[in-house]
Amino acid sequence: MGILNATIKYFLQKRISRIEAYKTDPFRAQEMLLNNLLVQGAKTEWGKLHQYASIKNGEQFSNLVPVSPYEALVPYIERMMRGEQQVLWNSEVRWFSKSSGTTNAKSKFIPVSKEALEESHYQGGKDLLTMYMVNHPESKMFDGLGLGIGGSLAPNPHLSDSFIGDVSAVIMANLPKWAEFVRTPSIEVALMDEWESKLEAIATGVISKDVTSISGVPTWTVVLLNDILARTGKQHLLEVWPNFEVFFHGAVAFDPYKEIFKKFFPGNKVLFYETYSASEGFFAFQDQPDQKDMLLMLDNGIYYEFIPLDDFTGNVTSSKTLRLDEVELGVNYALVISTNAGLWRYLIGDTIRFTSLQPFRIRISGRTKHFINAFGEELMIENAESAISKACEETGAILLNFTAAPVYFEGNSKGAHEWIIEFEKEPENKAQFTDRLDQHLKSSNSDYEAKRYKDLALGMPRIHMAPKGTFYLWLKGKGKLGGQNKVPRLSNSREYVEEILALIESQS
Repeated sequence: MGILNATIKYFLQKRISRIEAYKTDPFRAQEMLLNNLLVQGAKTEWGKLHQYASIKNGEQFSNLVPVSPYEALVPYIERMMRGEQQVLWNSEVRWFSKSSGTTNAKSKFIPVSKEALEESHYQGGKDLLTMYMVNHPESKMFDGLGLGIGGSLAPNPHLSDSFIGDVSAVIMANLPKWAEFVRTPSIEVALMDEWESKLEAIATGVISKDVTSISGVPTWTVVLLNDILARTGKQHLLEVWPNFEVFFHGAVAFDPYKEIFKKFFPGNKVLFYETYSASEGFFAFQDQPDQKDMLLMLDNGIYYEFIPLDDFTGNVTSSKTLRLDEVELGVNYALVISTNAGLWRYLIGDTIRFTSLQPFRIRISGRTKHFINAFGEELMIENAESAISKACEETGAILLNFTAAPVYFEGNSKGAHEWIIEFEKEPENKAQFTDRLDQHLKSSNSDYEAKRYKDLALGMPRIHMAPKGTFYLWLKGKGKLGGQNKVPRLSNSREYVEEILALIESQS
């Protein structure tokens, strides 16, 4: 084992006691964190407006401060982007993450403070690596290089020495110098702003490197790895990188991509670890090699609250939230966060459910705006991804991407769900695939099953098999290639489906 690998392992081990502390005493960890946030927030314009100096506990905090969707914070964030300080957070903020969670034209600009970088984003990565090393003490990952596919940065037009970009780019641009010894490609390549040129530069640059890990979004990682195989003529990636160990993935569910990654990395040598991070912070990571559940980080600058999805209404500012000690297993919750970058009781837009309360482990179940509930079926992203993964497995198909939307009642016709699916390997029998998808949707969602009963409200799913490259072309047309951009899985609106169907028609 190399000296660098051993040295990094030694320093990571120092974090183990802190992880164990918030696992065993989670409520104290969150209480202390909230108190620290309030002390800093009390010095800001927002904190003074909402009487932070008088708040003593989480109950008072929820009573005095409204839940805030992004739109409520926009006026404050815009002032911060123009250089005003002490608005939402106490320290100077000069970095802003451009959130691309959907393909909506309007982007979100999330403040990233130095505290958020150090205590959330970087600490989350360190904790992930710490638990990976605990689980795999034989690892030689740091004898090689970690491949990171970053986004891009641009100067903030409103403020000198200030930058806007994908959160991955913000993180990479602020990495300490020593990190360059354990990662690839160079920062200059990683931050290139034109995705297709960047893809070529990364692919040609990393083929000859000893890559032992990748961190990235499965969607764009597939594009890069296919390009590398095409350039090298190899059958799989272990012929390119024989010491490869692990793929740390996030942003989209991994199950639909599992089969294609098995082709990239055949056998049982390579491991896959899920992470839950976003522009707003690093929230959770898979801490057990044989379980997909993710450990919720409770001392990394983020205070959590939860709105039961059954109680979720359009008027979120007055929604009743639950604290960590009030949550239950198996319930879908909209996630509300308060962060060390000044996002106060912020509705992030994700939904999660708890799979364990000792310690607190979660799974992402969907988005508050991305679901299908046109007929009372309440189909969540988690249901859809699970069902399509199982249908692929049973029919020998390999998935690349998908989206779905309702077909609304028209005349005497029944409603249905219309799916556009791009496969790496199409199922041999489309009817069989459709049936298996429908059956697994029924088994994972009782509301869907009830609406499908005797086709009374919902007919069979309608499947379109899109040509390879369809979703790539669609995202490219929207200027959404690379980074954390992704295809919306579900929508009550037919906007995305209609656009993609029109694209397929134009290509044919």
